[in-house]
Amino acid sequence: MSYTTNYQVFEIFEKFQKAKTRKDKVSVLQKHSCMAVKDVLRGTFDDAIQWNLPAGPVPYEENSEQSVPSSLLKQHLKFKYFVKGLRESEQLNSIRRERMFLEMCESVHPRDAEILVAMINKKPPVKGLTKKLVQEAYPNLIQA
Repeated sequence: MSYTTNYQVFEIFEKFQKAKTRKDKVSVLQKHSCMAVKDVLRGTFDDAIQWNLPAGPVPYEENSEQSVPSSLLKQHLKFKYFVKGLRESEQLNSIRRERMFLEMCESVHPRDAEILVAMINKKPPVKGLTKKLVQEAYPNLIQA
C-alpha cells in the first residue's frame, strides 16, 4: 500500500489528532505515509535511534513568514547528521551539528519545528500518538 501526500508533516499529525477512533488514527498514518513522517516516528519511538543533540528546549527563532523557505518533507533528509553513531553525525563538531539543527528548525513551518524538537526529546509530536499505534500502522518501522 503506497500513497503520496500533498500535506505538510504537521498537517498529517493534525489529521491524526482529529481522528476519533484508533482505527481512524492508524488509517490516517497509513493513508498519508511518506518518508518524512516515518522518519519522525522512528526518531521519536525507536530506541535504537539516539540523538547527538542536547535534550530539552531548542533556542531557535520561530519562522514567522507566511511562506517558509523549506519543509520537513525535504529537511528530514538531514536527520543523518544528528543521529549518534552515524558517520555523518560523528564527523561534525557539536557546534556545527547544533547550528545545522537550529537552521533546520528555523527554515520550516513553526508546527514542523515543534515536531522536530519533540522528536529529539523522544516525545510524541501530538497527543494520542504512541509507539504501539505506530507499530500497528507500520509493522516493520520500529524494532521492538
